[in-house]
Amino acid sequence: MAETDTETYEAWLKRKEEESRTKQNAFMNEIAQKLNRPRVMEAPSHPFRGAPDFWKAYEWTEEERIERFTANFKAASGFVERLTDLEEAKCFIAKKAEELSAHYIVRQNQPELNGMGLEEALPDAKISVWNSDSEQYWKARAAEADFGVVVADHAAAYTGSVTVLSSGDKGRSVSLLPTVLFIILPLERLKTRLGEILIGFDEAGRERLPAGIHFISGPSRSSDIENALTIGVHGPGVVYALLVG
Repeated sequence: MAETDTETYEAWLKRKEEESRTKQNAFMNEIAQKLNRPRVMEAPSHPFRGAPDFWKAYEWTEEERIERFTANFKAASGFVERLTDLEEAKCFIAKKAEELSAHYIVRQNQPELNGMGLEEALPDAKISVWNSDSEQYWKARAAEADFGVVVADHAAAYTGSVTVLSSGDKGRSVSLLPTVLFIILPLERLKTRLGEILIGFDEAGRERLPAGIHFISGPSRSSDIENALTIGVHGPGVVYALLVG
């Protein structure tokens, strides 16, 4: 809004920008004066950007990736099971449901899970498929769930991190809200370095990025209150990574 009748909006905007820059310069000059050194007016050079070439070429064998991922994920209080196929994964989840008396499970709406047969393996449990009913409030359904079941899109052995992407059929709440989370990780998606995963997002371009990119390294951990470590405050307290293949 113009401060005078004759001042145009463009002129007012330009004047306000100049005033703002004047205040910024005065602030930065005062800091430089208190530090007793000249103010730096040019951005420092960055001759190296991104990972060095030797790191880009760093690679582990499949067994090394499995071993390192398992160690790193367990170090963050997660659980890892190596299974032959989805049939074994189904049986493992069914067994845990019986052990932990899980009565309500929410899973992502993915081809791997659709053909897995969890419903037949758990006839006494209610299993909801994310976004399969437009009348449901799915965040609440996920918060009520004993188990959440998702399929990993990527994983990095060096950091022990699993990447789960969001979409209409893959709600982030499935991995964030249930008490126990099961992440099915096909071995061909387990990489050595996190950079192998990130470069794909960069190459895809901003317009084709998923709604959410979530990196999961074990259960939720928080030390916000008096530096006391607490598990499961902001997400699942128990997380299983099921290495399939």
